[in-house]
Amino acid sequence: SSGINAESQSVLLTNLNLSTSTTMTTTDLAPAYSPFFGCMGAASAIVFASFGAAYGTAKSGVGIASMAVMKPDLIMKSIIPVVMAGILAIYGLVVAALIAQGLDEAPDYDLFDGFCDFAAGLSVGFCGLAAGFAIGVVGDAGVRGTAQQPKLFVGMVLILIFGEVLGLYGLIIALILNTAH
Repeated sequence: SSGINAESQSVLLTNLNLSTSTTMTTTDLAPAYSPFFGCMGAASAIVFASFGAAYGTAKSGVGIASMAVMKPDLIMKSIIPVVMAGILAIYGLVVAALIAQGLDEAPDYDLFDGFCDFAAGLSVGFCGLAAGFAIGVVGDAGVRGTAQQPKLFVGMVLILIFGEVLGLYGLIIALILNTAH
């Protein structure tokens, strides 16, 4: 036995404004911590997408610097991976701004809103991180290879596009999730 009889439990629940039924009230669906998930979604979007952009930029930049020693005339042509990596951070920025724009206090921002925004931020963030890794590795090797064999340029750009589109997929899902509430 728990030490609380049925009558005492009923009085306690009544005093706390609770019921024993299974229906949820508005405050149950919109607790004070609901906006926390939206904030975490906005932070996840910009942080992870920026990590991917930074990695892609750094890794590709190393390849450009290495290649430019022997063929400095190819520097501007080889800047494509850096630009594509930078776009990933823009995806994260857009989603973080949309999430932040929709944030509100608890009664007007429920758990569904928070979870959708959290999922949107993770979607664009992790996809941007993965795309940044792909762009960095392909950009580094592709720039170095293009310096030795110029015919590789078109293939490098196509592979970079396939890497970039991974981030775009995350952006699309994030936008769908953000408009779901």
